[in-house]
Amino acid sequence: MRSFWKEPFLWIHLVGLAALPLTLELVWLGLAAGYPLLPVWLELLLVATIGIVPVLWMQLTHPFDIFSLLIVALKPEQLSQEQQKLLSLFKTQTNKFLTIAGTVLMLWILWQIYRVAPIAVAVASLIPGGHIVGLLGAGLAFLASNLFLQVPLSVVQVMLTSESEWQATLAYPVAKIHQDFTVPGIKVNKILPWGKGG
Repeated sequence: MRSFWKEPFLWIHLVGLAALPLTLELVWLGLAAGYPLLPVWLELLLVATIGIVPVLWMQLTHPFDIFSLLIVALKPEQLSQEQQKLLSLFKTQTNKFLTIAGTVLMLWILWQIYRVAPIAVAVASLIPGGHIVGLLGAGLAFLASNLFLQVPLSVVQVMLTSESEWQATLAYPVAKIHQDFTVPGIKVNKILPWGKGG
């Protein structure tokens, strides 16, 4: 086991992948709601734009800071040297490649879901507001789906770093974390009940 695998935030965000099937099911129900009003390509473009663009832009320019949970995030100055080194690993070219590959995969999944959406019409008929509301709901669910895929993908890439590469990695400068990463939520000194910056 690599020494940095003991960082709990890596595992917390990796487990986020378990929410992906649920959010994709919500996409399926949203696409099945009501009667289609727009051409297929336009509906897919709408859902894909809402669901992919914000997460893709974030991961390519200001990767998600994994030292956060829901609506709280650790203040950068509370991060240990090891945690700052982990942030350095999230800014690699490999991470960008995986982000683009994940985006292509999600576009393919969206197309597959759209093709089988009619199967869910009976259940989706319970969704109020018809097809437009369903499409917007599908877009938001697809946004969550992309987040639950892209962040764990980044975590996997970091976790596969060799021990020698890890030892050679420099800590990310605290002063640059806010400008180079997406740090969501209220900034706090501690989140987890154990460890420095936990």
